[in-house]
Amino acid sequence: MRAVRIERFGDASGMTVGEAPEPVPGPGQMAVTIEAIGVGGVDAVIRRGTIGSMGFEPGLIPGSEVAGTVTAVGAGVDDSWVGRRVWAFTGLGGGYAEQAVAAVDDVTPLPAGLSPVDAVTLGSSGPVAHFALAHAHLAPGESVLVRGAAGSIGVAAVELAVQGGASAVAVTTSSADRGERLRGFGATHVLDRSGAGPDSPAAYDVIVDIVGGPDIPEFIDRLAPNGRMVVVGAIAGMPPADFGERLIGSFRRSLSFATFSLDTVPVPARNAVRAEQLAAAARGDLHAVVHDVLPLDQASTAHQLMDDGVVFGRVVLVP
Repeated sequence: MRAVRIERFGDASGMTVGEAPEPVPGPGQMAVTIEAIGVGGVDAVIRRGTIGSMGFEPGLIPGSEVAGTVTAVGAGVDDSWVGRRVWAFTGLGGGYAEQAVAAVDDVTPLPAGLSPVDAVTLGSSGPVAHFALAHAHLAPGESVLVRGAAGSIGVAAVELAVQGGASAVAVTTSSADRGERLRGFGATHVLDRSGAGPDSPAAYDVIVDIVGGPDIPEFIDRLAPNGRMVVVGAIAGMPPADFGERLIGSFRRSLSFATFSLDTVPVPARNAVRAEQLAAAARGDLHAVVHDVLPLDQASTAHQLMDDGVVFGRVVLVP
């Protein structure tokens, strides 16, 4: 089968396309013939070598989110899965290929009417946004800032915050055009990357941060009393080592800072929310925003688009 490998960590040119052995499902696993592959921020972070300490080696097939048809199952998996259209999480690798394997607990059936491209746009980003807002204990009437809202997690967070009754949903983004598109999903205030903008709220009850990086302390300062900041991504890197001084310096405002990973959500709850969101997308109640659909052999182009900061929504690869 064809697959993309990271032969050299760093810029997108270190990715190559070649042949790889077809994966065989082991006990508790199933094989999926892939129709769509989501290109996520974590893929770019791995490819850049930002989290190389996790043990990734050259030759890795990246990609974690795919959709397609189950073609084989391993021991202990019901044969009725064969032939079903599914969304699947392959772990932190293996997805940029024509076939992949996934554990049965990491597979969600696709509802009728939902394309595999839309499935990989929402399958992980939707649950991350949902549980991040839950982690922040968002209540109706509270204000929300989504930092880095132009990606698939950000768009989902905007829509879900609106549906959750937020009184205001501000977004940071890199251009007025992107801001107007985000208004179409319910954003009420459009800010630049620094968090400045006309008539922007002075403070927020909840900040969902997908960016991370050195500016985290500046956004901690934007929290209202009892405000909660939840970081779900670090595409801009690590915060400064002394960022906690902002929290201690605002001790009397009772601010909270947290990180959030979907890995901490019990599998049944995670899968139930994903199934609900995919059904909502099939009905048109939640939107999968696709920046572009590219062939598998243009994976490096997809990553370059992410590095250039021009992606709105998600780029999807198709074998």
